[in-house]
Amino acid sequence: MSWPLVFLLSLLGLAMGIATVFFVPSNIEPLLWLAIFLFSAYVVARNTSRLRFLHGLAIGIANSVWITAAHVILAESYLSRHAPEAAMLRSMPFADSPRVMMAVTGPVIGVISGIVIGILCAIAGRLIRPREPVETAR
Repeated sequence: MSWPLVFLLSLLGLAMGIATVFFVPSNIEPLLWLAIFLFSAYVVARNTSRLRFLHGLAIGIANSVWITAAHVILAESYLSRHAPEAAMLRSMPFADSPRVMMAVTGPVIGVISGIVIGILCAIAGRLIRPREPVETAR
């Protein structure tokens, strides 16, 4: 398992977590996530030769940590710019504390998205050859 690769690709989740608070509207967000998922699958396929599904799963979970943290820390800003999400949170359990609801649902969404990324990584691994290891001079 390449943890540095997982960490680096998860930074896209950190960027999206912050971007969705301040810049990215809800109707554009799924398209950006699709691009991130496909990019992550490509990078995993090019840089690994095994455990691709697990790499994708780990990336999805790491993404959820970043996104959940950004949304919980910046909850007022996020909810003020995302009225439909705010309304949905008010209709769910813990309606008095949207941060708690975000903290509860974030990891679930992370596992689900990690499964999707993992499947995409596995498919990409069948279509894309990994880079040849660089031989070092001795």
